[in-house]
Amino acid sequence: MTDTLARTPLHALHLELGARMVPFAGYEMPVQYPAGILAEHTACREGAALFDVSHMGQLRLEGADATAALETLVPVDVAGLAVGQQRYALFTNDEGGLLDDLMVVQREHDLMLVVNAACKAQDTQHLQQRIGHRCAVVPMPERALLALQGPRAVDALTSLAPGVAALRFMTGGAFVLAGAECYVTRSGYTGEDGFEISVPADAALALARALLARPGVQPVGLGARDTLRLEAGLCLYGHDIDAATTPVEAGLAWAIQKVRRAGGAHAGGYPGAAVIDAQLAAGPGRKRVGLLGLEKAPVREGAPLLDDAGRTVGRVTSGTSSPTLKQPVAMGYVESAFAAPDTPLWAEVRGRRLPMRVARLPFVPHRYVRG
Repeated sequence: MTDTLARTPLHALHLELGARMVPFAGYEMPVQYPAGILAEHTACREGAALFDVSHMGQLRLEGADATAALETLVPVDVAGLAVGQQRYALFTNDEGGLLDDLMVVQREHDLMLVVNAACKAQDTQHLQQRIGHRCAVVPMPERALLALQGPRAVDALTSLAPGVAALRFMTGGAFVLAGAECYVTRSGYTGEDGFEISVPADAALALARALLARPGVQPVGLGARDTLRLEAGLCLYGHDIDAATTPVEAGLAWAIQKVRRAGGAHAGGYPGAAVIDAQLAAGPGRKRVGLLGLEKAPVREGAPLLDDAGRTVGRVTSGTSSPTLKQPVAMGYVESAFAAPDTPLWAEVRGRRLPMRVARLPFVPHRYVRG
């Protein structure tokens, strides 16, 4: 590893646990531990998985105008958030493309944002340049971020703070965990029930050890994080979504609430609103779809997608062999005429054509706790 890679507060713990470290978004991160990706994937689906996601960017927006200011950059209803409510959001550009996807939670005195690791520098600059005159944009590099995911995550976390059991999907609150003041949201990137925990960096190691000491909790790296999120049908920025992809093409129109759409109480006013509203009305020319491989060979990012006549009608953006389904799964973009479930397609891989069919997302049902 080069000395130029940043390290999270849990770096020494990863080495102690035998992790294989790789460069990712400018950080030295664990891709897997000795148990291996398949075992780690299964641990999250059946038990509890602890991820170090401290490479992600955490920021807060402070000031009376913060909510209205943020709505000028995202097509999301921020004003409608109650204290403790979280929402998935999108930074858009003037063409309606996606600069990043992020999480926003309304806390008692501020808005807290979590952005993607590879985008956090540009996102921070974007916020400061566009709305820094209207509210304080405060990066939080002094905070680490842990994700505890899986059906036994709630048992592990409530052993440290019983009150977290009252949280429901996409809500958050302040809790003391292992002696540290933390902010916990019931959310994640695996499709399972779970939590994301913002913790002071100097307290992250003690909290991670406390969680790993709980029954059923295992450390999990980036490898299984990717197979889990793909089975859950969740986008990876820079692969499934990017600056040339609109929310409507990406199947993320559900994140644009009615009040932000044409005719809504506070419609538009964000970059690319006209493009996005036009696509919401008329439909996009291409769509993100799920794809099931009908042979054993996995289909990876970049593979062209062909129709029965051999014409290229799309491209794969993420692909793997699903540990849960035990068959290849992928996501990609196809012309809208080929986006219906069960549409047969062919993926071209090293000169071979592999049969696939369009499938509904997610591949593995979400198990969020909503009620």
